[in-house]
Order: sequence, then structure tokens, then C-alpha cells
Amino acid sequence: MAGKTTKDMTNGSPIRLILGFAVPLLFGMLFQQFYSMVDTIIVGKHLGVDALAGVGSTGSINFMVLGFCNGVCSGFAIPVAQSFGAGDYRGMRRYVTNSVWLAGGFALLMTVVVCILCRPILHWMNTPEDIFELAYDYIFVIFLGIPAMVLYNLLAGIIRSLGDSKTPVLFLILAACLNIGLDIFMIDVLKMGVGGAAWATVLSQLISGLCCLVFMVKNFEILHPKKDEWKLDGRIVQKLCNMGIPMGLQYSITAIGSVVLQTSVNTLGSASVAAMTAAGRINGLTCCPFDALGSTMATYSGQNLGAKKLDRVKKGLFQAAVLGSVYAVAACIVLSLFGRQIALLFVESEESAILDSAQLCMRIVSSFYILLCLVNTVRFSIQGLGYSRLAVLAGICEMFGRAGVAFLLVPPFGFAGACFAGPAAWVLADAFLVPAFFHCVKELQAQFDRNADAG
Repeated sequence: MAGKTTKDMTNGSPIRLILGFAVPLLFGMLFQQFYSMVDTIIVGKHLGVDALAGVGSTGSINFMVLGFCNGVCSGFAIPVAQSFGAGDYRGMRRYVTNSVWLAGGFALLMTVVVCILCRPILHWMNTPEDIFELAYDYIFVIFLGIPAMVLYNLLAGIIRSLGDSKTPVLFLILAACLNIGLDIFMIDVLKMGVGGAAWATVLSQLISGLCCLVFMVKNFEILHPKKDEWKLDGRIVQKLCNMGIPMGLQYSITAIGSVVLQTSVNTLGSASVAAMTAAGRINGLTCCPFDALGSTMATYSGQNLGAKKLDRVKKGLFQAAVLGSVYAVAACIVLSLFGRQIALLFVESEESAILDSAQLCMRIVSSFYILLCLVNTVRFSIQGLGYSRLAVLAGICEMFGRAGVAFLLVPPFGFAGACFAGPAAWVLADAFLVPAFFHCVKELQAQFDRNADAG
């Protein structure tokens, strides 16, 4: 039976359940962003603008590779949520064990491939020569840590799929505090440069993943598999891959547009790269509520699909979108007024050109946050309903949006043109996702009706 650490999201007020799940998840995501921000602040303040630009120039390729791994792990958790919502605990455990085998294989393969290709990729991206080695030193270590990142994201996703969004946050808080100490120790004491910041992140992620593992073993009795449930099952593997790979590809395809954009920004020089890095870190932090709402809707939709309550899915999505839109307006006001002051966290006050560019980027991007809110809530709802492949098409829309800006706006308008990449991606993605969601609900309802008639 389900224990006190699980949460049933198929009954009760949708907005209360969504908020109760999303708020702890938000804190977890804030602390994940805190990893990146601490690295960036310490690198920028302690090692200089070139080091800041070196770390920042790897952001898009980092997102493409790690985003694929994160997406796969998130996809693996969806059948777990659906089985939990349907009360099929044996099936749920088989999904968990099979996802462990698959995630381990993906992590090993990805680590070997990207570490071998790391240097060529940076050359293909036109990384400026004055920051090339700094970029390589940072991203190579991050890629070595892919297994640690997969460990945390897989186990945290499984824990959340059972309705517990609080526990992973506690472990991230611990890891974030450790990350700060390791950053300072490795950069200032051991003099490891940007590589030290990367090692601090990897070690912190490993610890948070191990904490999730210990917690699951001790507190989730319904997840304790019997010996025969550890066997690979072709049908289960196929469903997990059908969920996980499209979600991973969605992130990677989206990131291809970011890579193209980053390549274009790299041609503008290290100052533009540094400004985009500072603005990107701040935008990443302020966008955490949209990510939290999105991840919440995946679990919420998955559980309610298992319980065959599609009306609750629609009602929950609407309320989540309204909530996110209110926050979007508030965040836009704050960044428009105080973006330059916030950017001082990353660069010194005498770097006025970089600060001005960072503030411009934040003003432009935050003006379109409502569109991003829709992208996250609708896309993850679709994924929770089992239509992960549609998310790939949305990722293609985002890719074309960012790549189009890189080719059409950056050459004539420079840095200002690059700032419109995110908004262009969100416009195209929303144009696809909103009608796609209603198509999914209609198709599922027809399927339920047919099954009821047949029964």
C-alpha cells in the first residue's frame, strides 16, 4: 500500500495540490540554479571576465547533452506516476527497475561519447581562442559527471512521481551548501581554476543522488522490488523508451537552436558572451517557477490519467497557467527595473558595457515570460498524458525559433538581435502545443468511451 511519503493527486482541489507539490519542487530547482549561479559568481569575481565567458560559452552544449539525460529520466518517471495513480504497484516497481537498467546504460554511453567529442564540439561552435581552454576545462569535467547527474534526476523523478516533491529539495539544499564550500576551496585554496568549479558541481550532485537512494530504500516500501521484478521486460523497456527518449530529444533538439545561437554570439566576442552568460544565469533563476509548474503538471496529469479523470487535467492546467502568468508579470517588472544591479553579482561595476548588455537581454526576455509559462505547463501536461513524441515536435519549433534568430537577427542587429531567440522559440512552441493538448484530451476521452462501451 501507499505510505505517508506518497501523495494522491487524483482527488481534492487541483490548485491546492499543484501549489503544494510545486512549491517544494521550486525550492529544489532554485537550489539547482544556485549551483550554476555560485559557480558563475565565484568564477567571475575570483577568476575574471575571461573565465566567466569561458564557462558561459559552454552553456548551450551543456544544456543539449545534460538536457537529454534529464529529459530521459523525467520520461522514465511518467509510467511510474501513471501506475501509481492506477494503484498498480507491482507494475510501478517493474517500471522503476527497468528504468534503472536503462538509465545506467544511457549515462555510460553519453559520458564516453561526449567526453571524446568535447574538444571538437567547442571548435565547431567557434569558441573564441582567448577562452577556449577555459571552456574545455570546465565542460569536460561536467560531462564526466553525467552519471552523478543521472542518478539524482532519475531517483528524484521517481520520488516525485509518487507525490513527494519535498524530499529531493532537502538533499539539494545540503548539496548546494556543500557546493559553495567546495567552489571556494577548489578555486581559492587548491587553485584549480574553472575545473575546480566544475568538480564542485559534480561532487555535490553525486551526494544529492546518493541521499535520494538511501531515502528511497528506507522510506518507500512499495518500491522495494522482488527478485523477479528486476528482470528486463521488452514491453516495459519499449514503453520507457517511448516516454524517455522523446523527452530527451525534446531538450536536445531545443538545445540545437541554442548551440546555433551560441555559435553566432561567440562571433561577437568574449564581452558579449559574458553579458549573455550573466543574463542567462539570472533568467534561469527567475524561470524556475515555470519549470516547477511544468514538472508538477507532468506528475499531476500522469496520476489523473491513470485514474481516468481528464476533466481534472484540464482544470489543473488552466489554474497552473493563470498562476504562472501572474508571476510572469511580476518577474518582468523586477528584471526590467533592477536587472543591471542584479548583474553586478557576476561582473565588476567597471564593466559597464557588459552590464548594459545583460540588462537589455533581461528586459527583452522577461517581457515574454507568459509565453514561456504556457510552453512549460502545456508541454509537461501532454507528456504526463503519455504523448511524449509531441514534445519532440515542440522542441523542433523552439529549435527553428532560436536558429532563425541566429541567422536572421544577429548579423544585422548583433547582441540585441540575439536577445529575441527565446521569445521566438516560445511563440512557435505555443502555436503547436496549445492545440496539441486539446487533441490529446479528445483522443483519450474517445478511447475511454470505447473501452466503457466494450465493457
